[in-house]
Amino acid sequence: MTTASDTDATPDTTPTRGATAVRSRRQVRSSESALQTGVRVARTVSPRAVASAVLSRPLASFHLIVTLSFLLTLFGLVMVLSASSVEGYSKSGSAYGLFTTQVVFAILGTVLFYVTLRMPIRFFRRAAAPAMIATTLMLALVLIPGIGTLAQGARRWFTVGGLSVQPSELVKVALCVWGAHLLASRRRENASMRELLVPLLPVAVVICALIILEPNLSTTITIAIIVGALLWFAGLPIRVFVAFVVSGIVLAAVLAMAEGYRSQRVMSFLGQSNDPQGAGYQARQARYALANGQIWGVGLGQSRAKWNYLPNAHNDFIFAIIGEELGLIGGLLVVALFAVLAFVGLRIAMRSVDPFLRLMTATITVLVTAQAVINIGYVIGLLPVTGIQLPLLSAGGTSTFTILVMMGLLANAARHEPDAVAALANDGEGRLGRILRLPQPVAYAPSRVDQLRERLSGRRSRDARPRPAAGRQAARRPKSAAKAAPQRVQTRQRPARSTAPLHGRVAPGGPYPPPPRYTPPAPGARRAGPQRYHEPPMSTGGGRRR
Repeated sequence: MTTASDTDATPDTTPTRGATAVRSRRQVRSSESALQTGVRVARTVSPRAVASAVLSRPLASFHLIVTLSFLLTLFGLVMVLSASSVEGYSKSGSAYGLFTTQVVFAILGTVLFYVTLRMPIRFFRRAAAPAMIATTLMLALVLIPGIGTLAQGARRWFTVGGLSVQPSELVKVALCVWGAHLLASRRRENASMRELLVPLLPVAVVICALIILEPNLSTTITIAIIVGALLWFAGLPIRVFVAFVVSGIVLAAVLAMAEGYRSQRVMSFLGQSNDPQGAGYQARQARYALANGQIWGVGLGQSRAKWNYLPNAHNDFIFAIIGEELGLIGGLLVVALFAVLAFVGLRIAMRSVDPFLRLMTATITVLVTAQAVINIGYVIGLLPVTGIQLPLLSAGGTSTFTILVMMGLLANAARHEPDAVAALANDGEGRLGRILRLPQPVAYAPSRVDQLRERLSGRRSRDARPRPAAGRQAARRPKSAAKAAPQRVQTRQRPARSTAPLHGRVAPGGPYPPPPRYTPPAPGARRAGPQRYHEPPMSTGGGRRR
């Protein structure tokens, strides 16, 4: 019985096992083919296609600005802790003294970033002029002994609650916002070149004069960069812009050679100074640190230059510490982050429809990128040492939270792109917007003041046109003759205007007959078709057609 049962069960289980094996082989083949297909698809998808897919999202600019701000701030705190530990311990007995101050300013900047992100755009335009006046007064007050703090031979800071605040950093934000507001209003009014330059240029000259008296040449250079970016994006003619740039370079060279330590730095950069312990000591030690880092670096926190070999290692020359500890890879990572920031900032400016946002975002992007380029340039030896800090990476409290305020302005402008406004209105806030509880952005529409200015500018342009009685020749006359032409026309004797209706009377230009009256056709009459105009045949001879 047992044998029979075994033999009876064998035919039933054998086909089942065979079918299972066949199905398993088919599944393996299908999975292998799917894997090969996926590999081929992955190979065909290029990084450019992935980047275009990411950038095609409505809120891509906003997310990129927030991510870049977070990465640069966090990376800057780590490098400040590494670069300032030795100097902090030698000054205060604590390796975390300078790092703690930097953390406080980073937290303050993060709060201001969030506040700036929530503010409506019209608030910045209304607060631009008061902020400009307040920061200019602070620049004047810091020069008064007893109010401004004197440190390292310069009077640049206020001391508030144990923290040092530098007004020259605050004036950068105010000038970016106020200049963009001013030039956007002027461009809407179709202002002349003089009206573009006169309000902005005198204020910039006053600010630069106050900053030079501190003295602080590096901040003066950044103010010139802001003014140049504003005028360039506002549409200043090329010849005027080139003259402005050339005069700025000449003035910077004169100021650099006026002071002894500045001229020594320039001479050391040009190779005229051979003293290894002189003015070129700092730049030389920075290059030694970069050479010591090689490709992969010596390791985070293992820098040798910060052990009192490189002065200001945590501030102006922090890029040298980055290159030494993280190598060429770390330096290229920093350059890539600022390159992406420049791309995203200019992308926001191009996609904005508000002229104020266009000017402000483009100017802020140029300012932050130019500071990074100048700092990295003089650390690696391509530029003379100027003292401009590396944004969000160098240790500097006022510089850190002012740059974060600028990043907040960029993020706010990114949410006001047309695609972003439409996406938020239709789909609602995303996860990040719900976490931050951000308000709904409003689509751009000219305000009543702007509309009134447009109407007034339109009336001015119509009044400035030559009258029909003057003809085309009056329009071709010089300005002096064009201004006198309407007066001669007004003195011409004109016929008195009649109160009778226009039809049936003789006007100064000739008779105006009354229009023909419509008479309905008689019943049963054939309606005449439209009459066509037949041109005479063109002559085939060489004579002129009459």
